[in-house]
Amino acid sequence: MTEGKAMMDGMIRALGMMSGTSLDGVDAALIETDGVRIGGFGRAGYRGYGGNEAAVLHDALGRWPGDPGVAEAADLSVAAHAALAADFPEAELIGYHGQTLAHDPGGRGTHQAGSGAALAHRTGRRVVWDFRTEDVRQGGQGAPLAPFFHWACADWAVRAGRMEPAPVVFLNLGGVGNLTWVDPLAEGPEQGCLAFDTGPANAPINDMMRARGLGARDEGGALAAAGQADGDIVAEFLTHPYFTRQPPKSLDRDAFAGLAQAVARLTPEDAAATLVAALAGSVAAGFDFLPSPPARLLVCGGGRHNAAIMAALSAHLGCPVEPVEAVGLDGDMLEAQAFGWLAVRVLRGLPTSGPMTTDAPGPVSGGRISAPRN
Repeated sequence: MTEGKAMMDGMIRALGMMSGTSLDGVDAALIETDGVRIGGFGRAGYRGYGGNEAAVLHDALGRWPGDPGVAEAADLSVAAHAALAADFPEAELIGYHGQTLAHDPGGRGTHQAGSGAALAHRTGRRVVWDFRTEDVRQGGQGAPLAPFFHWACADWAVRAGRMEPAPVVFLNLGGVGNLTWVDPLAEGPEQGCLAFDTGPANAPINDMMRARGLGARDEGGALAAAGQADGDIVAEFLTHPYFTRQPPKSLDRDAFAGLAQAVARLTPEDAAATLVAALAGSVAAGFDFLPSPPARLLVCGGGRHNAAIMAALSAHLGCPVEPVEAVGLDGDMLEAQAFGWLAVRVLRGLPTSGPMTTDAPGPVSGGRISAPRN
């Protein structure tokens, strides 16, 4: 473990695991925490999905328990996570997010495929899972769930002298973009966060690339950098009522399917540039709702590797835009670390979400705990 005394009093070594809506693979990262403060970060790992595995998961998107293909996707998720967890025998606890297939708060609920009980049996360790259902049951959006961890990261960075004690925004760019405004001087995450989904992020870009046979993603943003954004498409996209709705609020991966249809007639270069411009515009729209201007924007998730996205964000926003590595964090593993941290909170009965992050009516301690069968 780095940055902090290993196995501090009350600290648990947890393995957080995350498979996001980009459907590229499973991230795993060790973290030591008491469920409030971060004691240290450990090593991390990744297991990519093969072509057939990604296809199975992609085909199950939008489906609910009992629908065709869901059981296969759930079994695949458990097997992939178990294989990666075997590389981390030192973990005392596993935080397992599962694979989000559908998200409809206020409607059918939320669906993360994969059984934590099955994973506990496969790994021989306690597993905390099903993090979102309780929040949705109580009337929350069930997403995003990383914001309380973002507060812990800001607290850690300030204590480590890596960041000034001023409000900061974390922007996670996975399949969907989500933003957390954090006040690191607040007493805790319940008081120091505002969070919401900003709009589509990598998902439409990745989907466009796959549909045109150009690979899994726009590496480094090279394709977008060579194109010209269609201003009319971006302007029409930003008229969607979601962008003027008061946060907290959340999105399904395919909530903006019309954007993909709109760029279908464009060249790959112009389509990528248009999707990047839409992403940046949606983040800028989200800034209108922040309690105060942030000192900086820290970007995590795969989107920070896309130079075109980072340039577009810098052009749209009135603060420095940097990857989270600028304050000593690991942007590739932040979400995985978050579910390790959240797992410890669940174990200790602490809130994992609240009114300012998911619009739940009060603090919610979600998640289920499964022990391995003898």
